[in-house]
Amino acid sequence: MGIKVGLQVFSIRESMAADPVSAIENAAGDGYRYLEAANHRALEDAGIGVGLSAEELKKILDATGTEIISAHISPLDKEKFKEVLEYHAKIGNHNLVYPAGTFADYDDLMRQCETFNEYGKLAKEYGMRFHYHNHAHEFMTMDGRMVIDLMMKNTDPDALLLEVDTFWAMRGGVDPLELIRKYRDRITLLHQKDMSGKSGSPVNVFSRLDREVSEEHVCDFSYWKGMTDETDFAEIGTGIMDIQSIINLANEIHTVEYMILEQDSTQMESEAASIRKSMEEFRKFEGIDWN
Repeated sequence: MGIKVGLQVFSIRESMAADPVSAIENAAGDGYRYLEAANHRALEDAGIGVGLSAEELKKILDATGTEIISAHISPLDKEKFKEVLEYHAKIGNHNLVYPAGTFADYDDLMRQCETFNEYGKLAKEYGMRFHYHNHAHEFMTMDGRMVIDLMMKNTDPDALLLEVDTFWAMRGGVDPLELIRKYRDRITLLHQKDMSGKSGSPVNVFSRLDREVSEEHVCDFSYWKGMTDETDFAEIGTGIMDIQSIINLANEIHTVEYMILEQDSTQMESEAASIRKSMEEFRKFEGIDWN
């Protein structure tokens, strides 16, 4: 047995928006059994962001042999969050993820850490786990300390887990393997992308920037977004990342349950072709489980 492989449906977001039933059926037909939802409309939709009731979605999942094993939820709202929890309890999902925060300064980060603890404790009441998903800006520093480290230090390990996006950790100038080792006890989910060897962007988005948070440089996407491009993304398994070493470590630490594939952007003719290519390439790696 190895790490189970899932698909973040942000990879097929246009298909999900147009016809979620067909999108799930097609992903299942391609061999993806484990799905992670991407709901960025959580204030108006407590589910997976495409207008399906829990009952409707459960029928689709059962018919296709698929599962929602995790869901990105944003924006967060305390009043709405209970409705979100109730929805996901009905479909059997046990993992909720906050996909990205922004932090103006140290005090703002500390306030949000308290909020993350509150969400995590509420999730536990429903038998669920609450995670934070990184991009690159969490590897900016405040007073010489990385934001991700401050977040982990100032949150309850029983309330907030970490979904490590290995691509964005690398882009943030951090070795994904070292990050996984460091927080191994708080990681149950990994995101895996890949970076094109033909990209003109720097691997480390901070290589030409001062990564310290300041009045001019808030900890958010805006500071470094000019250092990335849609062509940075390669189909997973075709780029420059050492994915096999990440899989090996994930199996070694025994806490990671799913490696979730995500394609932010593709140069192929369609989303469907992209995720099929990633599955084809990903099957060459050892230590994974598609069943």
